Amino acid sequence: MIKDRTRISVHATPGVRRTHVGGTHDGALRIRVTAAADKGRANKVIIEALADALGIRKSQIALISGETNRRKLFEVGIASNKLDPVLHRLLRES
Repeated sequence: MIKDRTRISVHATPGVRRTHVGGTHDGALRIRVTAAADKGRANKVIIEALADALGIRKSQIALISGETNRRKLFEVGIASNKLDPVLHRLLRES
């Protein structure tokens, strides 16, 4: 049996003063993190911030593409119908 999965497009901004998940940039969920984009540190913090914002475990999130790019694609091990309310709230934030 294949688990339901949801893909989330993210625009990442590393090296900011405060980590924040919310808002949009070119249709992607905006995530700002304090970690620098150095040796995957920012990606780890992005996954932590996304998991916290969605109320899920970090192990349920996988980076599919964009490891060294601001635009990233994550796959979440939760069905989209369960994540939609949370994602819509996050996308409306600034």
